[in-house]
Amino acid sequence: MSTMPEFSLRVAFVDGATGEVDMRNFLSGPQTTGTVFEPLRDPSVFAQVGVVMGTVQWANGADLAPDAMYDAIKAHGRWIVE
Repeated sequence: MSTMPEFSLRVAFVDGATGEVDMRNFLSGPQTTGTVFEPLRDPSVFAQVGVVMGTVQWANGADLAPDAMYDAIKAHGRWIVE
């Protein structure tokens, strides 16, 4: 997994599926204000992403649903988090 410009991630799964996770709209929207995702608006915090037990996760506890990510990437090559 690697970060890409503008709040996106490039991910790869053990079965070889690869794709992009686009979090731009999600992070810029009002729904993240006051949540664990709000600090991710800072590019330096967003860049601290890692994989913990198969889940994309940040140090503050924010994480992404691996099943939803996988399904969207298998179907479309990209998951746009809303």
